[in-house]
Amino acid sequence: MTVRTEAKYTLGQVLRHRKHPFRGVVFDVDAVFANTEEWYESIPEGNRPAKDQPFYHLLAENEQSYYVAYVSEGNLVPDETGEPVDHPDVPEMFGDFADGFYPLQVQMN
Repeated sequence: MTVRTEAKYTLGQVLRHRKHPFRGVVFDVDAVFANTEEWYESIPEGNRPAKDQPFYHLLAENEQSYYVAYVSEGNLVPDETGEPVDHPDVPEMFGDFADGFYPLQVQMN
């Protein structure tokens, strides 16, 4: 089995979840799954994504709230709305929204 570690999406890109009604801006990427086993096991077995793909940290929003989401690449698609993300932490990390992206404002490691 080959592990693909090159991320399809980039920091500052606005994405939406393929199945669930939320969207967010990417602020970090793990080349492969790097969350806890407990987190992984909490996902219903039929919906668990493969661990050997990039996982994205998103400043996410839905109709009710703002939060940080951890999502597999296979469950994300580019957001086509052209709308900025209203998450309150976005201005701390990114510059002004333009063309579906936020420029990185802080140095990440």
